[in-house]
Amino acid sequence: MSEEVKKFDIRKTAVIVVTAAFFCFQIYLALFKQLTPMLQSPLHLVFALTVIYLYMPVDYTYRKKTKLKAELSGTTVDEKTLSKYSFLNILDLVSFAAIGYLLYYVVTNFERLRDFTPFIDDVELIDKQIMVITILLLLEAVRRSLGLILFFFILAFIAFAWLSPYLPGVFYTKSVGFEQMLDQFTTGMTMGEAGVFGTPLYTSASALFYFIVFGVFFSTCGGGQLLIDIGMKFSNGSAGGPAKAAVLSSGMMGMVSGSAVANVSTTGVMTIPMMKRIGYAPQEAGAIEAVASTGGQIMPPIMGVGAFIMAEMLGVSYFSVACAAIIPAFAYYFGVFVLVTYIAKKRSVRSSAADAKIVIEQPILPRLYLLTPVILLVVWIISGSSLMRAGMVGIISVLICNVISYFVNDRKNFAGLKSLWNCCLRGAKQSAEIAIPTAACGIIINVVTGQTSLATNLSSLIGSLGTNYLFLALLVAMVGCMLLGMALPTVAAYLVGVILFVPIIRALGVDALCANMFVFYYGIMAQITPPVCVASYTAAGIAGADAMKTGINGMLFALVGFMVPFVFVYNPAILLEGSIIEIAIGAIQLLIGTYFLALTVAGYYKTTMPVWLRVLSFVVALGFISPDMTTSIAAVALGTFVLVMNRHHAGHAVNTKVMA
Repeated sequence: MSEEVKKFDIRKTAVIVVTAAFFCFQIYLALFKQLTPMLQSPLHLVFALTVIYLYMPVDYTYRKKTKLKAELSGTTVDEKTLSKYSFLNILDLVSFAAIGYLLYYVVTNFERLRDFTPFIDDVELIDKQIMVITILLLLEAVRRSLGLILFFFILAFIAFAWLSPYLPGVFYTKSVGFEQMLDQFTTGMTMGEAGVFGTPLYTSASALFYFIVFGVFFSTCGGGQLLIDIGMKFSNGSAGGPAKAAVLSSGMMGMVSGSAVANVSTTGVMTIPMMKRIGYAPQEAGAIEAVASTGGQIMPPIMGVGAFIMAEMLGVSYFSVACAAIIPAFAYYFGVFVLVTYIAKKRSVRSSAADAKIVIEQPILPRLYLLTPVILLVVWIISGSSLMRAGMVGIISVLICNVISYFVNDRKNFAGLKSLWNCCLRGAKQSAEIAIPTAACGIIINVVTGQTSLATNLSSLIGSLGTNYLFLALLVAMVGCMLLGMALPTVAAYLVGVILFVPIIRALGVDALCANMFVFYYGIMAQITPPVCVASYTAAGIAGADAMKTGINGMLFALVGFMVPFVFVYNPAILLEGSIIEIAIGAIQLLIGTYFLALTVAGYYKTTMPVWLRVLSFVVALGFISPDMTTSIAAVALGTFVLVMNRHHAGHAVNTKVMA
């Protein structure tokens, strides 16, 4: 027993030391001096790998599954059973030694790597060793933290890189000798900024770390609860108030956290039970929360972490990406808001009922100072400051607000030193969990763009078909991105989608921002698409609902999110690419189309809509969403007919009741 405690203490001490070092390193980068990418990115990866291996021992997955099975069956599991594979922990020691060797290599060779010229400078034996070690460390970290799907996905691409000279058609790559292939593989993977240490990992080190930590600190120090309370305050007393509270609260919380599952877990425990009490079916309550929470990843100012990487890969400011996302994100939440309103009216549910009244424990106005960090964060981003500096400003301002909470006697929102240290631990762990897939996807990126000619071959093939095949290419990309999003974390799904599908879409004349945003959206929508919809499953667990029914309802409720990407591909004005008039017309068309789409899903306007009227309403939505003015004009006439007919049905129903 004492030996087990000793082992635990050693690991715990190591976590504290590594986390402190990780934070000190990142703060040095932000406040003092950034390093050359070929030193900064590898050091960031070294810390991330160490954190993952410390938190997740080699038998971590087995222990997790065993405990879960015991919980589901209502039994207990002894330490002997959990320690069945503890003898494999020797592999952790080997892994830590390998990480140490990687650290030694980076520190002693960064100048040579910084000045390395491919195909001119020699690739040394140690370079090849480090390439193998880095890939193995990454693969094992992926297996522990993300499961086997991404693990085998990366293995398949590595195998493809070596087998492509023997494959037919678009998969063929000209053959080279083994030694030349090994040198080329080493150069691309770990000796330049195109593979593991490429743009995604550099973005993780220079931006994502700070925004993830900011989100953790902001939520812990009262800001998250304030956003939730504001959403609840504005929706209290209206039709379907708890559902609107879920939409508003999750939307505002999502602006900061950028995580669907985190949003569901935070706001869902309050909103879902209230929605059920006023008459929403459990699967509807769970679906509404899942849809509202998922939208946080497309809602500025922070969005999902993939948006930061998108900005770096496009070579534009993050502010440009965030601005482009405003109209689609507003349309998404507008559609969900209209939907829950009409579902509430259809069911005649009111939040003014005693059992559905939303109680806010603390007054909102005295706590508004807690929003200062978000305001400063946005101001710094708009001013053109680096994302690293903006993130640090946000973190420091949260800490200042936390001190203010203490002095104004707002103890409920004050976080003590222990809570702040736990924020550091959670922030470091979450940052590491993002850094691992971004680095691992660098392997795929390099295989597709550097080691093989797959990207070029696919683009040439699709481009030769002509622009008439754009809709078909978009459908293929949509399905592909959603499959990736079901299997991979959002950031990994986006990165793989960018490599596999963006070149295809771009070859058909689509703008770079539109193509990237298209892939980004569908990677996110997979979070609420059956059969693998983690946000919906999380909400279903809270609601006590059938997971599949919740997922299907969520997909229907988020129908706007599935259609908007096609809209901005055919009408880039939605992404603020065009004149003011074009943008205004495009936004109005999208919002009216969204309104009719919500009516279609809800099946209600003034009264329940018959099937044929819902079909016409859907046609109206498509007409408005289309960028063609002719179809929009026709949609105005048809939409007017739909609303008038529904009013007529409502009036007829009232007259029938009166006569009865």
